Amino acid sequence: MKKINIKLEPLGKIVKIEAGLFLQDILFEYGIEFPCGGNGICGKCKIRLLEGNLAVNDIQRQYFSKEELANGWRLACQCRVMEPVALELVQWEMQILSDDQEFRIKGQNGFAVAVDLGSTTLVAQLIDEQAGKVIGTETALNAQAKYGADIMSRIDFALNNSGSEKLQKIIRQQIYSMVRKLIRSARNPDIQIDQVGIVGNTVMHHLFCGKDITPMSRVPFETENGKEWTVPAREIDWTLPGNPELRFYPCLGSFVGSDILAGIIATELYKEEELTALIDLGTNGEIVVGDKNQILCASTAAGPAFEGAKISRGMRAMKGAISKVTLENGQMKSHIIGGGSAKGICGSGLVDAVACALEMGLIDKSGRIHTDRDEIVVQSPVIITQQDIRELQLAKAAIAAGLEILCQRLSASLMDIQKIYIAGAFGNYINVNNAVKIGLINNRIGKIIQAGNTALNGVKKIIIQNQEYQSIFQRTRHIPLAVDTEFMDRYVDNMNFP
Repeated sequence: MKKINIKLEPLGKIVKIEAGLFLQDILFEYGIEFPCGGNGICGKCKIRLLEGNLAVNDIQRQYFSKEELANGWRLACQCRVMEPVALELVQWEMQILSDDQEFRIKGQNGFAVAVDLGSTTLVAQLIDEQAGKVIGTETALNAQAKYGADIMSRIDFALNNSGSEKLQKIIRQQIYSMVRKLIRSARNPDIQIDQVGIVGNTVMHHLFCGKDITPMSRVPFETENGKEWTVPAREIDWTLPGNPELRFYPCLGSFVGSDILAGIIATELYKEEELTALIDLGTNGEIVVGDKNQILCASTAAGPAFEGAKISRGMRAMKGAISKVTLENGQMKSHIIGGGSAKGICGSGLVDAVACALEMGLIDKSGRIHTDRDEIVVQSPVIITQQDIRELQLAKAAIAAGLEILCQRLSASLMDIQKIYIAGAFGNYINVNNAVKIGLINNRIGKIIQAGNTALNGVKKIIIQNQEYQSIFQRTRHIPLAVDTEFMDRYVDNMNFP
């Protein structure tokens, strides 16, 4: 097979590939997103051809003007490389949230690996169980994302053209590589790994474990819950010292995975005397409300807007993203990750910008923009459109309505919630006051705690402290909001800004 070179700028990197490969299979690790799974719909995979030739198809003609095509603009997902080319692109420099806290209660003598398998990001940590401390961390972007950024696009790919097998192979190989890097970095020739504990959302669980994803593609989204997936490392061709047991902890319900189980354990919500809530805003939005007696959980399709998806200038929390907006002398002032010029806006920046616009009177309670051009300039060239406002309203209304439904099922109100934990990367960086201003979190709720990566912290507790979790299952009930008759009414009621 003929080998050709691709030059990537401004990285100054040359990649040797086989002629005929699609750029989608090459560029993800170098910074190009494929949120729509390569269908040429979202336009997030724009690159510029500097040298050589990349054929233009009808999808690209519809997306770009003749002038843009002449200037070299292409959609990477639509391009197959047949000859040497030079491309201009932007490298991933994304903030991936990990957790390095030590544990007061120590475990057995040995080593283990904890893995947080997210739809977007991956974190693996090597743990000294006896010392109760982290001795190594590896982070990465989930390589499956080249076939779709959100849960539903990943499911769609899995159900077509043997996609499940491909996604399984990708993620198993990627995590295996991360675990081996951790072991090498320990520089201990006698190291033996006792176990590899993994948590993730339900879709990630099913794809990794090889379970049928079909039930998650249609209502009522029923799936296998409460069962831990356990297998010796060698059985899936992982060669690790000690041949550790791989344990993917069980899901709580459809679209409420073991990452939320780990979150309940990390926050010790299951021990609380008073009503406590946990919200994890990642690619999906999961909600938990309960105390030591009973726990309810649910999921909503609220995550994408908070991660910058479906937003006109939205992007991940990476270099060039506006991540924070404040008001100074009546004007918006932006913080840009990595400095330099603004390329887009991530979820925390969007919440801030909308809260500022509400305070400035640029947006009314209904979400309507009141400016001459029906758009709000955050920092040129980044703007917020009317559709962006609607997407944020849909997302925050889904979370607020879900929280109300769970409280109602517990014969409680929002005022009864004494503590609420906000988990995940978005929850870690969000301005809590602005979250209250836009109605994502009700101002009647008590203490708000930004809890960081509760999924990773929780899986480490399970491993180090040999945390028992079956009793949590016995008192936890999943509420499927998609078929709840009251959810839509509350959803509509929460659409406006406070």
